[in-house]
Amino acid sequence: MKKLLLSSALLALLAACSTVPPESGVTPAPSVGQAENLVEQPLRVPDLAAMRDTKPRALAGKFQQASWAALPGWQSDDLHLVWKAFVNNCKGLMRPVSGSLALPARATPRVWQPVCSAVLQSGIAVGNPDTAQVRRFLQEHLQPWRLLDPAGHAAKNMVTGYYEPLIHASRIHQGAYQWPLYAAPADLLTVDLGAVYPELAGKRVRGKLVGNRVVPYDTRAQIASSPTQPPVIVWANDPVDAFFLQIQGSGRAQLPDGEVVRLAYADHNGRPYASIGKWLADKGYMPLSQASMQNIKAWAKSNPGRVQEMLNANPAMVFFREEAIVDPELGPKGAYGLPLIGERSVAIDTTFVPLGTPLFLSTQYPASKKPLQRLVFAQDTGAAIRGAARTDFYWGFGEEAGAQAGRMKQQGEMWVLWPKQGGAPSAR
Repeated sequence: MKKLLLSSALLALLAACSTVPPESGVTPAPSVGQAENLVEQPLRVPDLAAMRDTKPRALAGKFQQASWAALPGWQSDDLHLVWKAFVNNCKGLMRPVSGSLALPARATPRVWQPVCSAVLQSGIAVGNPDTAQVRRFLQEHLQPWRLLDPAGHAAKNMVTGYYEPLIHASRIHQGAYQWPLYAAPADLLTVDLGAVYPELAGKRVRGKLVGNRVVPYDTRAQIASSPTQPPVIVWANDPVDAFFLQIQGSGRAQLPDGEVVRLAYADHNGRPYASIGKWLADKGYMPLSQASMQNIKAWAKSNPGRVQEMLNANPAMVFFREEAIVDPELGPKGAYGLPLIGERSVAIDTTFVPLGTPLFLSTQYPASKKPLQRLVFAQDTGAAIRGAARTDFYWGFGEEAGAQAGRMKQQGEMWVLWPKQGGAPSAR
């Protein structure tokens, strides 16, 4: 009975602290330094006998073996940046496994060891690869499997888009720079429910201690009005830009001296996301169909005294950490702990496709019937990304990427690309 009561209490807290941004838990690397600079390190592939295995994790979908010829548009994919992404993906796969059920499902590392070992022997240059050689390597070592839904039908689902925005900000609270972007607060707690109850594996809640009780963490409004706020990394010059950067989960900030830094996702307050566009529509200020970033900015400029009220309609708050930009082709780290690559990385539902899996995605360009068919990598997750073949396509950095992401709402299907000797796709 005590266990039942405690479970009920935890589930109530879970409901209060449901998440929207991607979970950023990754399998621990051998050291903090290696974890932070994984893509800067050379690929290291351990002997198969030395690789620890963990208990298999069931996948909700099914898979049907297919031929490369069955992939629509495969021969026309120019494989731009694919080899860099493939090598980085191997670096992620060859990390030691933790077996933690609190982390998203991951492609089985031992199955990938022979392929990643072949990468080392391939002689294909990472910086300027021969794309024909890359195509031959992939076809030689990988087997396509069509993703099916739980009923056994070819999975088709929505494909949306996201990107890495640029904002203008200052490290000093001054002039137009009035809108804080916070680092994670010291009193933010994360409770791994699966560590207590296996039936809640993968469920985590955010909260804080009040006396001897764990309560939901503060809402956006409570944080904004608190006399003791989290540490500020930078102050943005536009509240709507800062808000949309939080929705994307990460972005770049250009400082007054021209320096550009990355604000990478660190954590969040666990509160559910609510749309400020819907708030504006519900208040009668604009139709929901017209609640674009540009129109929301215009409303905020016309109503400066109500901007915080509008922002507070969304109780969720994302916290960041500052990162240097080493390679401009690489985006922020996704849930897999690897930097995303524009138009080659996607967020998926890990109950159907494990992180670290190469995929072939067939969809259309935003607001178009023009085919968008290419090899991508499952390297991120999102609370709204649920279901077989449900995909969020990472468009990269900047305004054009943002315009594409904002219009992206297509139907798509996918094939998992799995080691030939590995049988059907599996997860750990």
